[in-house]
Amino acid sequence: MKARSRVRPLAMAGVGALLHLSLPAHAAQPPDPAAEPGADTAAPLQTAPQPAVNELAPIEVISSRLRDARIDLSPAVGTTVYSIDSKTFSGLSEGSASSFDEVLLHLPGVSKDSKASGALHVRDDHGNVQYRVNGVQLPESISGFGTAIDTRFVDHVDFLTGALPAQYGLHTAGVIEIQTREGKITPGGEVDLQLGSHGTVQPSAQAFGSAGSVTWYLSGSGLDSEQGIENPQPTASALHDQTRQQRVFGNLSWFIDDQTRAALMFGGYHGRFQIPDNPGKAPAWSLAGVSNAATGFSVLPSARLDEQQAEDNRFVALSLEQTLDSLDYQLSAFHQGSSLHYLPDPVGDLVYSGAAGDLLRSGSSNGVQADASWKASSVHIVRFGGAWTAQLTASSNRVSVFPVDAQGMQTALVPELRVDASNLLGTEASAYLQDEWHADDSLTVNYGVRYDRVTAYIDEQQWSPRLNLAWKWQPDTLLHAGFSRYFTPPPQELAAQRSIALFSGTSSAPLSAVSDNVRAERSSYWDIGVAHTVDHDLTIAVDAYLKDIDHLLDEGQFGQALILSPFNYAHGRAEGVELGLTWNHLQWSAYGNLAWQKAQAHHIESGQALFAVNELAYIASHDIYLDHDQTWTASAGSAVHLGPWQFSADAVLGSGLRNTAPGGAPNGEHLPGYALLNLGLSREWKLGGSQVVEGRLSLVNLFDRSYLLRDGTGVGVGAPQYGLRRSAFASAAWRF
Repeated sequence: MKARSRVRPLAMAGVGALLHLSLPAHAAQPPDPAAEPGADTAAPLQTAPQPAVNELAPIEVISSRLRDARIDLSPAVGTTVYSIDSKTFSGLSEGSASSFDEVLLHLPGVSKDSKASGALHVRDDHGNVQYRVNGVQLPESISGFGTAIDTRFVDHVDFLTGALPAQYGLHTAGVIEIQTREGKITPGGEVDLQLGSHGTVQPSAQAFGSAGSVTWYLSGSGLDSEQGIENPQPTASALHDQTRQQRVFGNLSWFIDDQTRAALMFGGYHGRFQIPDNPGKAPAWSLAGVSNAATGFSVLPSARLDEQQAEDNRFVALSLEQTLDSLDYQLSAFHQGSSLHYLPDPVGDLVYSGAAGDLLRSGSSNGVQADASWKASSVHIVRFGGAWTAQLTASSNRVSVFPVDAQGMQTALVPELRVDASNLLGTEASAYLQDEWHADDSLTVNYGVRYDRVTAYIDEQQWSPRLNLAWKWQPDTLLHAGFSRYFTPPPQELAAQRSIALFSGTSSAPLSAVSDNVRAERSSYWDIGVAHTVDHDLTIAVDAYLKDIDHLLDEGQFGQALILSPFNYAHGRAEGVELGLTWNHLQWSAYGNLAWQKAQAHHIESGQALFAVNELAYIASHDIYLDHDQTWTASAGSAVHLGPWQFSADAVLGSGLRNTAPGGAPNGEHLPGYALLNLGLSREWKLGGSQVVEGRLSLVNLFDRSYLLRDGTGVGVGAPQYGLRRSAFASAAWRF
């Protein structure tokens, strides 16, 4: 798999010793000595009409200089950085048709979960991942099963984790710095179609070009499949699990002069999901003319429910970038809107769950961001900036419930409608200042401070000092260490239920009478690591971290709707060690990652109405594992190029997420481990000029392992979910 997989040399990084790992390259190609760094060399110029050199060169040089300036705005001194570029995706079994989450699973410390529980976890954190697209930090969207990020429009990803510099705040488990594809002087594009198991049909198209000083890139894709969400049964196919999804993305750049660029970026996502049915369930509630819980009678089997969920997400950002003699800066204004609508089966949800809720969450964020880098001297680079965001969220719950007595026994066969609606306007404000000091040729120190304030459910703020060291101990050995104080606000978009008393005396009554507001998480983070290049082909890296946490944030699924709700533990602790290997030799490449991690917490101090009284009492006096803790995770892969052919294999392994045994401690056990192997075979045919046709065959879960991601038990865990069984896909792409 093609990527920048080596430790970046000190002279290239310009930021001291920087651990810079990724999925490995395929056969390393010799650099073109005539190519300018960062210049666009993807499209052969001789196949297009030849413009005069004085027309072509300025745009190429501008693009390179501004891209370098953008990178210089984001320091990575002393952090752990893993890099992936667009060619990396060809080494995965499904190529660029792989979901972006599946790509990230091949990085150390990233573990798999069900879509209903957050999909991915970084270093045993729940969510708390920051997405920055072309330097713009996007607000969190209302989480669901889909994502607006399409692997096809990603050109390069830097994944930062560990003790982050002051520039990065609010969401800090991992920072995903995405550089998208951009327009090129020579117009072109790509059309792709994937077909396969579970009725999968996935078309996509991309186009790019330029007009004078404006370049443009557009992308769109769709997905129809009968396997949208994880199956609650171990069968090969799920009941009632169709999904339809669409994504669009655009990136336009206007080069105003040789130092200034204005850029417009936009994207959108729409997804509709059927919620899979779990057959064989007995009715839990009696509904007039439909069911009787006492006898187990129901005219509506649980295999015929019709629950659905619709999701939308859109974003747009306008940026101005300029690079001067000693100052680079980027100013951005952005908007993001998202919604999530759960549509119940109005009869079936009442029969099997005692509540049928039509639930709508929506949010709209608007904000500005500024980042600047000033080369104060030959040994000091000062970076500063800030951001401000206003977010309006709305929650509408229309829930049909049964009346119950003091013992929770049903007192009527006819449901009642309860309406709970609320909205909230919150703001986030941040500012930072830091200095990258090159103390000598081998040591770089980055120190700074960050201020964050959030006003939403409660008003909170924090000053956060940061310190990172990077030391080139030996020519082939780089050490890094850092300390960061973090401040993470709760996700406002997951609007809390305001009036728990509204549902008292019903089948949806709160489990506890008190439910305090969710608070911001505050933590101290230590990280240390080393990377060593054994020879020209092999790089080894080890990283260790410790996180001490007050008001630890977590999220869980409570009730039928697959909408997560946030809550706090009073105190928690996370720790782990990661090992990464990359190897590249001629046409061969391979990589391997292994991570050990542990995360525990105690005393639930917010959202108590979501938990049973006895569960709260136990957790108040005991440290428990977090439900998303997974002790061991690993990933590995290899690829070989043989002329126009490419063969690849990749694997993902895990020791199993936490569950609760009958009568046991909450999250006291873990599910069985799993190991998945995927294969890919592709071939390219060159048609002349810049035209290429690629065919690909993919096998996912080659050995058809049936494995549980969740079993429906644990703190804040909903229905059981099984991983995808063996699936086969074929795709064809035409690039021109």
